Amino acid sequence: MSSSTVELTKDNFDEVVSGSGFVLIDFWAEWCGPCRSFAPVFERAAQTHDDLVFAKVDTEAQPELAAAFEIRSIPTLMIVRENIAVYAQPGALPAAALEDVIRQARELDMDEVRASVAEAQAKATSGDE
Repeated sequence: MSSSTVELTKDNFDEVVSGSGFVLIDFWAEWCGPCRSFAPVFERAAQTHDDLVFAKVDTEAQPELAAAFEIRSIPTLMIVRENIAVYAQPGALPAAALEDVIRQARELDMDEVRASVAEAQAKATSGDE
């Protein structure tokens, strides 16, 4: 892991993610071939976007985090903006696709996202079962 990425554990996850406005999280494992091929793409993006936090979760070492986020397939990329997961998709992305996902996440209107989340939570708690 390079100095441009942070290793997330169950002990530092909340602090890192809640303390950062925009975090890209790579859920991976050492034995995973696609994870190993995605790692340099993720590292290069981390060096290019030094205003964002790039973090990695080793699903073998941190099974609680993998379970908490229902990670079923690796690598999985998750983007958290302002404590809201705005993207989560399994699969190793090529560099151009990763750049496009980052661009789209940057362009999100977070006021709209928060309103949408609040609306979904209201529906869930109002008994619409």
